[in-house]
Amino acid sequence: MNKQNYILVIDDEPHMRRVLEIMLRQAGHKVFSASDGQEALELMHANRIDLVITDMRMPRMDGIELLTRMRAEDNQTPVIVVTAHGSIESAVDAMRHGASDYILRPFDLETLELSISRVLKEAEVALQNDFLREELGRGWDAFVGGSEIMQSVYNLIRQVGPTKTSVMIIGETGTGKELAARAIHNASARRDKLFVPINCAAIPAEILEAELFGYEKGAFTGAVKERVGKFELANAGTLFLDEITEMPMQLQAKLLRVLQESTLERLGSNRSVTLDQRVIAATNRNPREAVQEGRLREDLFYRLNVFALELPPLRRRREDIPALVSHFVAKHAPRRVKNAVLDGQAADKLAAYDWPGNVRELENMVERALVLCQSGPLEAAHFPLDAGAASKPDTAPELATVTVGPMTPVVEALEARMIELALAQAEGSKPRAAALLDISERSLWYKIKKYWPKEGA
Repeated sequence: MNKQNYILVIDDEPHMRRVLEIMLRQAGHKVFSASDGQEALELMHANRIDLVITDMRMPRMDGIELLTRMRAEDNQTPVIVVTAHGSIESAVDAMRHGASDYILRPFDLETLELSISRVLKEAEVALQNDFLREELGRGWDAFVGGSEIMQSVYNLIRQVGPTKTSVMIIGETGTGKELAARAIHNASARRDKLFVPINCAAIPAEILEAELFGYEKGAFTGAVKERVGKFELANAGTLFLDEITEMPMQLQAKLLRVLQESTLERLGSNRSVTLDQRVIAATNRNPREAVQEGRLREDLFYRLNVFALELPPLRRRREDIPALVSHFVAKHAPRRVKNAVLDGQAADKLAAYDWPGNVRELENMVERALVLCQSGPLEAAHFPLDAGAASKPDTAPELATVTVGPMTPVVEALEARMIELALAQAEGSKPRAAALLDISERSLWYKIKKYWPKEGA
């Protein structure tokens, strides 16, 4: 096998341990050894272990008790049981307690390697299935809209999808950047592998590094067991870095190195992991302005911006609004709402609005209107939109009325007022308020904590 695995061998017979160590090292693995289950648990608490190969009958703690203790500690490391012909029944019992396979003595290197390969592959598939179950819970919808500008977007996705080219998706909040990234993934040869998204703005900086690169047990306080990072999880698939301009600069430097070298080391480890994935990044800012403002490293920008895909805001494709409304009605309408269609005045009202929150805001508005309409058509009154407030949350005071003095208190007072208005217009939804203000959710949380400490706590 090409990949080096960390394998723990457990047997109370020194000769048998030595034979297994030699065989496994010859196959390229790193090997730990223990004489019984108790010693093995201590080694697992202190080291990363990819696979356990254990005898059944041992002093202090036998194989069954070891398996029971491992699973009680939520340690899902795969286990292969090595047993003599006379103890097949105990091996089957071990399988019932969570062992992945068993091997009869005597055995050769090929038999051992086949078992190791199969068990580790099953563990990898189980990890991916857990992730896929989480992703299915999130749900996502296909693009909706046949406008000319969206047809251009579809064509670009079809062209770049089959390549390995890095893509930078640019678009305002709510335009469907993750949806576009998934479409690119689904148009590629990697479609059968994982699409792994991570929002760089939604995760605190001190946690983001661990989420991206993973960590070993004991790497930092609270790291009670090892964790596979998003990069490793996306191996052979696609990694989607949303809101890349919100990633801390120090972490951007590490990201660039990983992208250039196609290898990484988990936090707390000196073991290199080879990577093979496509990276798609996205931002709701102008990336070149972000470079000038010091939000995005220039070298990272050029590394990610090989192919730029710009998603239009909803106000530039108003002709798609009726189709989008129908789509969201079908998605959210309860069974009792049978006639939830737009009347003429409502359609005109939606077409006249600027939609600062874009398609995401429209979906929220449709869902709210379905609650209000009961069983009739969707009317203008069901959509509380203020066309003036859409593009101008508050009117700045005339300069002639402003007394010259320190700027900070005035600016902060205006900023706090704009946040209040945005939260009111967004009905308390912080993601929608952040979209109205054209700032990240992380920035909004920071400002709320700054101006209203009790609410932001």
